[in-house]
Amino acid sequence: MEPFKKRGIGIFISCVLVLAAMGGISWASDCKATYGDSEVTFKLATGSPGELGMLEKLADAFNAQFDTAMCWVKAGSGKSLSLLKEQQVDVVMVHAPAAEKQAVADGWAVKRTLIGSNEFYIVGPKNDPAGIAGATNAAEAYARIAKANSPFLSRGDNSGTHKKELAIWQQAGIEPGSDCYVITRDFMMATLKKADEINGYFMTDSSTWVAGKKDLSNLAVLFKGDPFLINTYHALCQPEAGENTRPLHPGSSILSHRNRGSALSGIMAKTFTVKPCTMTRNTPGSLPIKPDFSRNKSAPAF
Repeated sequence: MEPFKKRGIGIFISCVLVLAAMGGISWASDCKATYGDSEVTFKLATGSPGELGMLEKLADAFNAQFDTAMCWVKAGSGKSLSLLKEQQVDVVMVHAPAAEKQAVADGWAVKRTLIGSNEFYIVGPKNDPAGIAGATNAAEAYARIAKANSPFLSRGDNSGTHKKELAIWQQAGIEPGSDCYVITRDFMMATLKKADEINGYFMTDSSTWVAGKKDLSNLAVLFKGDPFLINTYHALCQPEAGENTRPLHPGSSILSHRNRGSALSGIMAKTFTVKPCTMTRNTPGSLPIKPDFSRNKSAPAF
């Protein structure tokens, strides 16, 4: 599957054009990076697209043509949507479809636009102790990891990846937890590298795997191809000025023409300690509906 297929960018850019010139506002969100040098700055929240460099490429082309600057607020999908709702950022690029649709239905986000898609891979130790390479779907792969009491890393941060992971555990009829369930509260690349360090299983997106695999010595892609693992990104932005939104900068009327978006329609192409696994192994030969992978009382709550 081609990473982040090019689609719908014109509508996304029109969203940015409407909101880019919001000025005179004190924003609480810090910029992980700022691309461009201009008095007209807009804030965009996202995670992996920024880590992988796609956002910088988009910002460079956009800023060069429209004399703007983009502040990248590094956040997973759940946090990004919260920041949009709180009017701390102007635009988000996220992969949490149910939450996105609810945001639009509730009226605090508009112009939900398809950006593109890649897919999730379940990676793990090359010797695959849980035997997930033989699974028929993602839920069975997770059940095999649980049955084997193998370390599994979770971002645990309400990101789109975390939401997808929890949905798979639910499909498998398993409530995650235990000492072998390692919650990082970190981003995709950092968690992937941690999985490599401890020889654990992790679900990463394909683009992050391609970008990071040269630095990984212990992991391999062990399961992929389940349609449920398709990973789709959308952009959403704040509604235009209204009684519940920040006032737009006067210059926004100059920037808000939809036809300018077409010019860029071609652009895209806490610290923690790992605990030893101390659970009692399940009886070989069966996959219980709810194996000994129960919630660890000391583990962070979802």
